[in-house]
Amino acid sequence: MREKLKALAELQNVDLEVASLRKAADVHPRQIAELERELGVARSAIEAERARVADMEKQKAQLEQNITDEKDKVKKWEARLSEQRSTREYSALAREIDIAKKANLTMAEELTELTKQLGGAREAIKGKESDFATKQQGLAGRMTELRGKLGEAESQVKGLEGRRSDVAAGVDATLLRRYEVVRKKKLPAMVGVVAGTCQGCNMNVPPQLYNQLRTGLGTDICPSCNRIIYAVEALQETAAEK
Repeated sequence: MREKLKALAELQNVDLEVASLRKAADVHPRQIAELERELGVARSAIEAERARVADMEKQKAQLEQNITDEKDKVKKWEARLSEQRSTREYSALAREIDIAKKANLTMAEELTELTKQLGGAREAIKGKESDFATKQQGLAGRMTELRGKLGEAESQVKGLEGRRSDVAAGVDATLLRRYEVVRKKKLPAMVGVVAGTCQGCNMNVPPQLYNQLRTGLGTDICPSCNRIIYAVEALQETAAEK
């Protein structure tokens, strides 16, 4: 009976190791996703800056075109001044020319300010692009590292699963079926009983059941948590006999 218990304990050790590896590895995909999100936020910020600069460039081009159009209009109107026969028509056209020149002056001032802002924005985006490139390189390196750890953990789990098959083959079939049923719900599925207390739920087992476990060195089911239970002396004595 001790050998059956020992075989099952070995199987559970493998399962616990697999569970531990998987739990540790579970954090890697979340960390990778967080790094990707961080990189995406930084990339979106750069794209927003680029879009703002592009919009300013369009405004500048449109303003330059408006200034050119207004200058052409003034030239045409100035050429027509000499053709005006009445003082009233001359004055009206001269007033329009004056208004156009003032508007052109205002647009020229706006163009100067916009050109200044655009220059500053272009310099700022160069700095941000440099910072982004550095950050991207760092995050990419970190993500590569995490993917490596994830792959290593998956490889270890695969190896343990192969070992599990070998160990499971040595477990009593009836005991294995019971263990697998419990394991699907909770792990560890098999726990020791110490001084009459189940180490899985910390509840006392009936004294008669505890005595049976100690004398028979077998297993049973905890009335409280439904785990497979055994007297710790069973494995301790097995170790002493080695």
